[in-house]
Amino acid sequence: MAKKSMIEREKKRERLVKKYAAKREALKEIINDQSKPMEERFRATLKLAELPRNSSATRLHNRCQLTGRPHAYYRKLKVSRIMLRELGSNGQIPGLVKSSW
Repeated sequence: MAKKSMIEREKKRERLVKKYAAKREALKEIINDQSKPMEERFRATLKLAELPRNSSATRLHNRCQLTGRPHAYYRKLKVSRIMLRELGSNGQIPGLVKSSW
């Protein structure tokens, strides 16, 4: 089980990403538009830099929904490898059969 503070930090980042997503997208469009004057694009760059760092989507990290484990994460099921094996052994994931030979 991951520390509660790490799980809460990740939740806070997710909220910030949602809150600032539209604003970041609009500023990036201005920055990448070559037809706009250089001064306007530079001002947009400064405004983008003023936004909180944690509002960037690249700062998010996938974590297991059950344990908060950050490594060995299966995107399709949103769980770590350990929980995948445990849930699969208990028969709680349809179609998943533990292999043994």
